Amino acid sequence: MKALTQSEIREVVAGVAEDEARWRPLVRHDPAQRLYEALDPGDAEFEGRLGLWLICWMDGHDTGFHDHGVSSGTVRVVSGEVLDERPGPGGTIDARTYGAGESFDFGSWDIHRLSHAGRVPAVSIHAYSPPLERMNAYVVGPGGVLRPTEVTYGDELRPLDAAA
Repeated sequence: MKALTQSEIREVVAGVAEDEARWRPLVRHDPAQRLYEALDPGDAEFEGRLGLWLICWMDGHDTGFHDHGVSSGTVRVVSGEVLDERPGPGGTIDARTYGAGESFDFGSWDIHRLSHAGRVPAVSIHAYSPPLERMNAYVVGPGGVLRPTEVTYGDELRPLDAAA
C-alpha cells in the first residue's frame, strides 16, 4: 500500500487533535514512564497506511535518539511542551521546544530525540506512514558519534547507555 504524503499525514494529525473526544479519555500520566495508546485513524482509506498514537509525557520522560525506519510522520503537541533534539553538524544538537497547538514533521531519514519539557504534563499525537514496524535507537558515543541498535515499534524507547 502506498504511504501517505507528508501533507496528508499533517492533515490527519490536525483533524485528530481537534477531535478531543477521540483522544482525551485515553490521557493518563505515570511519573515512571511515558504512556502511549494506539488511536484508530478513523478512515478505512488509511488502514495499513497510517499508524496513529497518543503519548503522555512527564518530567524525566525521554525517548533517546531514534529514527522511524521507513516511516515519515508528524507530531502534534496538544497540551504541555515537548523538546525535539536532532543531531547537527560537528556533533552539535539542534533543539526546539514545541507547545500546545504546534506540530513538526520528520522523514524516514531523520534521527531525533523527544523529551518532556515545561512544568506540566504533556500530551502529543504521533502519526507514521507507513505504520511503524522497525526503528533504530542510537547510542551516543565519544565525539557525539551515533551507533544504531534495531528495535521494534513495541519496544519502549529510552536513552541507551554507551557501555551497552
